[in-house]
This record gives sequence, structure tokens and C-alpha cells, in this order.
Amino acid sequence: MSPTLELAFDLIRRPSVTPEDRGCQTCIAERLAALGFRIEWMSVGGVTNLWARRGSAGPLLCFAGHTDVVPAGPLDQWDTDPFDPVIRDGRLYGRGACDMKGSLAAMVVGVEAFVKSHPEHGGSLAFLITSDEEGPARHGTRAVMEQLGARGERIDYALVGEPSCRTRLGDTIKNGRRGSLNGDLSVLGKQGHVAYPDKALNPFHASAEALAALCAERWDAGSEHFPPTSFQIANLNMGTGADNVIPDRLRAQFNFRFSTALDAATLDRRVRAILDRGGFDYQLDWRLSGEPFLTPSGVLVDAMRAAIRAEAGIEPELSTSGGTSDGRFIAPSGAQVVEFGPVNDSIHQANEWVEVEALEQLARIHTDLSRRLLG
Repeated sequence: MSPTLELAFDLIRRPSVTPEDRGCQTCIAERLAALGFRIEWMSVGGVTNLWARRGSAGPLLCFAGHTDVVPAGPLDQWDTDPFDPVIRDGRLYGRGACDMKGSLAAMVVGVEAFVKSHPEHGGSLAFLITSDEEGPARHGTRAVMEQLGARGERIDYALVGEPSCRTRLGDTIKNGRRGSLNGDLSVLGKQGHVAYPDKALNPFHASAEALAALCAERWDAGSEHFPPTSFQIANLNMGTGADNVIPDRLRAQFNFRFSTALDAATLDRRVRAILDRGGFDYQLDWRLSGEPFLTPSGVLVDAMRAAIRAEAGIEPELSTSGGTSDGRFIAPSGAQVVEFGPVNDSIHQANEWVEVEALEQLARIHTDLSRRLLG
């Protein structure tokens, strides 16, 4: 079994359901320490965070990822034990095989090969690994970046190992992500009997026109890198459980996925302007999951593309599609950030898998990327 597969097997066997790490990072830290990395634990709020750095000069290339996984779900939907990795028909199966213990194994083995061939490499290498990516993401990469910023330690290039590809390894690099903003709206009415609406105030009737206006609003036109901003209502509820009572409150939860053309403050202002035109009482609270970020073509993107061409023989496309990632916590520091990993076809599903050959190829790409940036 190859070194990449051996490490992937070891990590998958550890049931590190978020925010647990179950020794995954210790396993990785031991291998990195043997390469001359300085190991630093930045655990916060029960979350295990590893910061490991080799070298002190710039530029700093950081490999970022997470050891936590989502729960396995119903075991009867799995063909094999989710935490007992198996290889079948050229695929490695197990929870975290694709998201993202396979990627972590490829990162570590790829860097081991690079350091062996370039022991006196330029700049610095680092690993930032958390066990709080699949959870609330409050005490993971966000907390590590705060500590690094407080002491003036700056990342120049960051590769986040999330599965990024569509149909084969190398076809897609994520060079940015949309922002995510969650709204929680309460429309305040007055409870009463449905037969006497003049003595009550129906919150749905009061707000229906405004809610329709939010759905119809064109928030922006999109750009070369981002689709138009999306507004989606995720929950809409009201009622007392009785069919003859007008309730006193309606609650709507919604989400914006937005580009760098907008920010949370602008969206708040525009939403409130639409609601205020309705003339009803409301309460509106926001939760910002992450601002958008974009890394245009430049040193990191160009090196990533060249490494993929050399090892996979294809020209990758740039994309900002999908949800959020921990890249949203690294990019505000000024770092160039890309996400690159295996085909995203089975993550969070039963029988999660990754192509065995893709992991081997991925390790070689990480070696080549390190050489192009620091060799």
C-alpha cells in the first residue's frame, strides 16, 4: 500500500465526527515534526487546531484542511463500516475519504516528497488543520487566523484541500467563494379570531407584498467570476395550531449568497428599505457566515494551473460555485487562496468514496506546487 493510502486509512479509521479529532492531528503532527516542522497546538473551545510551520522566511505556503467529518448517518445505507476503510473497484470508501481525509493524506505525503528533494527550500511551509469545519466553525480556522494575525504571522499562499473537481481530478480550481448571509425576520401582528379580522392583524397579509418583492428583487447582475446574487427563503412559518385563529407573528428565515459586488451592510440596508415600505412592525436579525472572496489569476493560481497541467494533463477551469469553506477565514488576511481536491461526487453521502489513483495524483500535484512556489 502506498504512503498516501496508508495515511488515508489511518485517518479514516478514527471516527472524528465534528468537533472531535480522535488523534488525527497528532498522527499528522508526528510526521510533520519528523520533517522539521515546528508544531503548535491552538486548541480553542474544545476544538483541536494544529499550526505547523517549517522555515521562517517568506513567502509562506500553507496547506489548510480539517480532520472532522459529518456523522455517518443510517448505517444500513452503507455497504461497509463507514470507519473501516476499504478499496473496491479502484475507489477508497469510508467517511471522510473525499471530504477530506484523503486530501489531507495527499497533502502530507506530497510535502514529504518535496522536503526530501528540497531540504533547503526557499520561504516557508505550513499546515493549518482544524476539527471545526463541518460544525459551527467558530473555534477552528477562524480562531487560528486571529492568533496568527495578533502576532503578525502572515500567510502568502493558501491551498484549502476541499473537493473541488466536477468529473475528473484537475478539471476545476475554486479561486473564490460567494458570501453567505442569513436573515431571521419576525413580522409582528395581532392575534384574533378569523371571523373578526378587523380586530386582529394578520402578519402574513401585512408582509406578503414585501416578501414577494424580496423574492423578485435583482440584487446584482453577477460578474465574470460570480453568478447573480441569490436570495432564498429557507423557512416560513406562522400559526397557533388552530384553524380559526389569526396568529400574532410570522417568521421567515432566508439566505443570501452574494459576490464581491455586495457586502452584508449593503444587503441589510436594501432589505430594510423594502420591508419599511410595507408599513408593518418587524424584527430582523442577521448571521454572517462569511464574506465573499476572490483570488484572481496571479502567482498562486498560475502555479496551481501549471502543476495540474504537468501532472493531470488538463487545463483546469476557475470557479466560485458551491457553498462556503474555511478559505473565507484565510482570505481576509490578504492571502491568495485556492481550493483544490478530488471530484466532489459523494461527500456527506453514504458510501463516500474517492478514486485511489486521484489521491496518488493529488500528492504529486502538491509536490509540484510546492516546488513551483518555494523550490
